[in-house]
Amino acid sequence: MKINSIFTQTPHRRYNPLTGDWLLVSPQRSQRPWLGQVEKAPAVGLPSYDPDCYLCPGNKRAGGVVNPHYTSTFAFTNDFSALLPDIPEVAITDQPLFRIETERGICRVVCFSPRHDLTLPEMSQQAVEQVVSTWTEESIQLGEREKIHYVQVFENKGVMMGCSNPHPHSQIWATGKIPNEPACELATQSAYYRQNGRPLLQDYLNEEQRLSARIIFSNAHFTVLVPFWAVWPFETLMIANRPTATSLADLTADEVSGLAEAMRHITTRYDNLFEIPFPYSMGFHQAPSDDQKHPEWVLHAHYYPPCFAQRPLRNSWLAMKCCPCRSAISRRNPRPAIYAGCLRRTTKAGKNDESSRKGTGGIPEAVRLEAGFHWTCARTCQSDGRTCGL
Repeated sequence: MKINSIFTQTPHRRYNPLTGDWLLVSPQRSQRPWLGQVEKAPAVGLPSYDPDCYLCPGNKRAGGVVNPHYTSTFAFTNDFSALLPDIPEVAITDQPLFRIETERGICRVVCFSPRHDLTLPEMSQQAVEQVVSTWTEESIQLGEREKIHYVQVFENKGVMMGCSNPHPHSQIWATGKIPNEPACELATQSAYYRQNGRPLLQDYLNEEQRLSARIIFSNAHFTVLVPFWAVWPFETLMIANRPTATSLADLTADEVSGLAEAMRHITTRYDNLFEIPFPYSMGFHQAPSDDQKHPEWVLHAHYYPPCFAQRPLRNSWLAMKCCPCRSAISRRNPRPAIYAGCLRRTTKAGKNDESSRKGTGGIPEAVRLEAGFHWTCARTCQSDGRTCGL
């Protein structure tokens, strides 16, 4: 695939085959001055145990239930669930402009560990594997329930992303209807499979592996990359290498290990690049739990960070959803490969390995301004033998 260099300098649209959206990219706006809101870095230095935390072992939750003295992962039904399992099915459809219907479901919470201060990139490989195994067990149990057709595993990390408690945890929502984004992906992947006889993400991953410019990390089982259609700086996509892995339940023991390694790798690079416990929203998109075969689907996860390049600006989903045309979303840097290069050059060492991190963490001072950010990262990306492209 050859792409004219004009696309690095002029407005253009990029197609997202997973959602069917067209994204407006405006590279000429990268030097626009900024006098708007700037977020402060989050507080650090949390205790390993917080007696006031309703997720720590042995503490009383907001609903009055006392947590067990758990030593590994801990899963429970959310005390303030956004969805409820036992509600009547009621719908108003006689007025097409005012349609409404009840939605039943189950909301679960999964604490990663008893440690109040230990996030995924700081956990051991074995501990993260246990988190994945817990997600898998929960997904299977929820997916087998009557009238549950989709199970969504996700994590909102950090106050900036709406997390209400710093104790590292994730959520699992099981719903009767397929949520909007997975529903869009189901339609596009099904159409692609009918036309080509292969999963869309299998072909996309093969092409990205051939080009290599946007790949951040890959092992035998999972690949992490900045997607060609990325809307947000440092947005990443994690894809299962085996195309028949459609859900967490399909993963072998080796693939669970590979997934845990990939998750630790990308989250550690996020932390080291920005030199903070980096906030993000992450969600696994599994095949629907509808007792049907889904050969079109490949298990994947989306990571959405909140920042724009060098300055900690809030990632406003409201602005995106309220855009006059959702198919035209502007972002500043037009080249996802540059963000991939920045993440690749960042050390993968954990925060306790200071000798490995020295001199490699954070965005260099020379690239604090976006124009400098472009050129410095382009040189870095090319220095490892890859051509940045777009």
